[in-house]
Amino acid sequence: MKTENLENIAVKKVEIIRINDNKSLHLADEVSVEEPLEIRVSFGHATIRESKNISVTMRTPGNDPELAMGFLFTEGIISNYQQIESVTGIDAACSRNQENVIIVRLTNGFIPELTHTDRNFYTTSSCGVCGKGSIQSIRTVSTFKDHVKEEIRIDTETLYQLPNRLRSFQNNFSATGGIHASGLFNLRGDLLALREDVGRHNALDKLIGYALSANLLPLDSNILLLSGRASFELIQKAAMAGIAIVAAIGAPSSLAVELAEDFDMTLIGFLKDNRCNIYTKSSHHHLDVAMV
Repeated sequence: MKTENLENIAVKKVEIIRINDNKSLHLADEVSVEEPLEIRVSFGHATIRESKNISVTMRTPGNDPELAMGFLFTEGIISNYQQIESVTGIDAACSRNQENVIIVRLTNGFIPELTHTDRNFYTTSSCGVCGKGSIQSIRTVSTFKDHVKEEIRIDTETLYQLPNRLRSFQNNFSATGGIHASGLFNLRGDLLALREDVGRHNALDKLIGYALSANLLPLDSNILLLSGRASFELIQKAAMAGIAIVAAIGAPSSLAVELAEDFDMTLIGFLKDNRCNIYTKSSHHHLDVAMV
């Protein structure tokens, strides 16, 4: 099992005043570290190369190469691991002197499409683009849009066990209570990989970056568990990785449901306390549950 949750660079001790009723107490508490990471790509030919800043994201330090690779993949800038030559960090002065610039060097001759790198293939709802247009844009660049799904039987008793199994490996959540997680499980409910971050989208990019580098994509025979809600952005990233089953401890958004339905994904929300809501169900998936 490859959990690789974050090391102590993800947590920082701070002095606080805790108030209980009318009494106060000075003590040390632990909070999740949040620092910027600049993602750059280097591309071109052996003699002439160009470097471009793709994104600055606020993240929890740790698994930065996976975050960068996962981000480039889920944004449609790269389509496979073979397009990456190397991933290296640059020391940059920040609050904890961690590496806060990372460069993804692409293979010689591969020129990525960077015309619209600010949301490479969809625009957030705040920009006024309709949801259907955003969903169609994702379909045009998804590597696994035509991948044939296997027939899968899902045991609800296995689903019910996933939140506790995820939480048991979330060391940094236990320490701070302020960090998101994305967990990858097999159909037996075994945890295969876990990534944590203050940003829920970063946690999923780290997980997908790991799967990309390990040549595990598409993840169509696995279950993705999200520690919070299922937003459109998270379902978009899951669709790009070929994930067919997404379960969330929180609620999905309306556009997330539409996207999951369009990609023939099974989307489950409010998975906790031996209950859940099934918002969409793939035509290839069968759930072992009694209907009343």
